Amino acid sequence: MVRSAVVLLSLLLVVISTPVRADGGATLQELLAVLEKGYGSLQDLQADFTQRTYIGSLKREEKGGGELFLKKKGGGAMFRFNYTKPKQQIVSNGRTVWYYLPDNRQVIQSDAARIFSGGNAMAMSYLTGLGNLSADFNVKLLSPEPDRKGNYQLELVPKKHNQSVARLMLSVSGVAVESYRAGGEPLFPVAASVLHDQMGNRTTIEYSRIRVNRGLGNDRFSFKVPVGVDVIKQ
Repeated sequence: MVRSAVVLLSLLLVVISTPVRADGGATLQELLAVLEKGYGSLQDLQADFTQRTYIGSLKREEKGGGELFLKKKGGGAMFRFNYTKPKQQIVSNGRTVWYYLPDNRQVIQSDAARIFSGGNAMAMSYLTGLGNLSADFNVKLLSPEPDRKGNYQLELVPKKHNQSVARLMLSVSGVAVESYRAGGEPLFPVAASVLHDQMGNRTTIEYSRIRVNRGLGNDRFSFKVPVGVDVIKQ
């Protein structure tokens, strides 16, 4: 549950770093400005996603996917992951996080503040727009030219040891870059992400059917425990 939340929340980067220019293509400053503009205007998000998680200790990859919802609220944020494979839900109203496993007929209920404390506090700070990328990460543009999909690759390494994040790779949408250059409306800038943790695990998420600022209602982020389901409070 925590890994899934951290992957999403670590993407919300609302900062501009020191300019790094290369010949042609995009600069690091430009890409970070695209991230800032896209996330600075983001109020809510709905998207489909596919997820691949490589478990280092087992040398095994697990695949999943579904639909995600996210909404900023005051100084915090709410989110919902509706997984279709494996079938499960992760829901938070900003105060409580529910992890529902229908096949096990169990709900794990946790305090959001406790989950996003310690090493995971970095992720929550980006979600609420308080993070500082240049303060927390060493950021590298892997190439000033877009890849074969037309996107740009950034590598982010925490400056301080973080158990949840050893390295984060972001694929920044080339379409969002062109929109930024043309002075158009901000677009959701992240096409994909790869999160490496300190245990040798790797989680890759790709997004599609992205819709932003559609006015998602708060009821989307509430959870009612189904009848006959055990609640485990942590």
